[in-house]
Amino acid sequence: MNAPRTRVQRRPVHGVLLLDKPLGLSSNQALQKAKWLLRAEKAGHTGTLDPLATGVLPLCFGAATKFSQLHLDADKRYETTVRLGRTTTTSDAEGEITSEQPVACTPGQVVEVLDRFIGPISQVPPMHSALKKDGKALYEYAREGVTVEREARAVLIHDLELLDMDLAGPEPFLRLAVHCSKGTYIRTLGADIGAALGCGGHLTALRRTATGPFQAAQCLSLQALEALDEPQRLAALLPTEALVAGHVPVTLDDDDAGRFLSGMRRRGGWADAEAVAVFGGMPASRPGAAARTSAALAPRAFLGTAHARGGELIPGRLLSPVEIQQTLLQTRSSSSKTSEEALTP
Repeated sequence: MNAPRTRVQRRPVHGVLLLDKPLGLSSNQALQKAKWLLRAEKAGHTGTLDPLATGVLPLCFGAATKFSQLHLDADKRYETTVRLGRTTTTSDAEGEITSEQPVACTPGQVVEVLDRFIGPISQVPPMHSALKKDGKALYEYAREGVTVEREARAVLIHDLELLDMDLAGPEPFLRLAVHCSKGTYIRTLGADIGAALGCGGHLTALRRTATGPFQAAQCLSLQALEALDEPQRLAALLPTEALVAGHVPVTLDDDDAGRFLSGMRRRGGWADAEAVAVFGGMPASRPGAAARTSAALAPRAFLGTAHARGGELIPGRLLSPVEIQQTLLQTRSSSSKTSEEALTP
């Protein structure tokens, strides 16, 4: 007889986990595993990585999910290996081989072709992608053996560096570092480079090394997360405001913070700015002198985003007072536990 399943007691968790996604897991599978380890009530990610890909996958929990869209638009960096002389149905190693051709290009031709792909380029999204057509993902059509028409999309390749290559061996390849805009399909880029070289190609490895300001060196693996105890897992989270690190910071006093959180515009001497990160003291939850003292001692709390125009601060995405209070409690709890462990002989 099977043992009864243990029900996980969910809890409010707020912040960002920089996960080093392992090979073979989908982004959602990795998200659900991390969500289970943190016992989090609410979670989301900032854009998918293929199961074939590894690397930087920021996961958002609680209040941080309100700002995950910001990193869908972030530039990305990848390292990838393109196997030359062979094409597949999916433009990666998981697909069926569709053609094989000899590799007759020279190193000079490789450099010339790579230069052609730097800057604005057009890509036709692959059939094996999550892009939707008439409400249905392209990969669903592909699984049914149906190919649908896709419009080319403009993307930007900021830099394309040749890290290594072998044009004469039994498994000819290029290893590339790519810095690109959002929406770039690296599988398509690899296939297009192979086609331009006259021999075809497909991806055999793909690693995202950065998304926006987040780097692979900052990431934690699922195995490392699992090895931590619960307070350590919470301490591994970046604060929600890490998602708005590029915004102009504005700090409000306690009175203005309370009004801002209720959705009211605030007037001040702020210069016009489209992206503002707003901070302030946590509004008191209890009346009287004790509450005023508590609010004065509270750390600066992230309240949400705004834009400034004509000397007015106009609210955008806001945290709720409950989310702010939970975040402060979470920070104090994990900091207290870390301090206790440092003092334990």
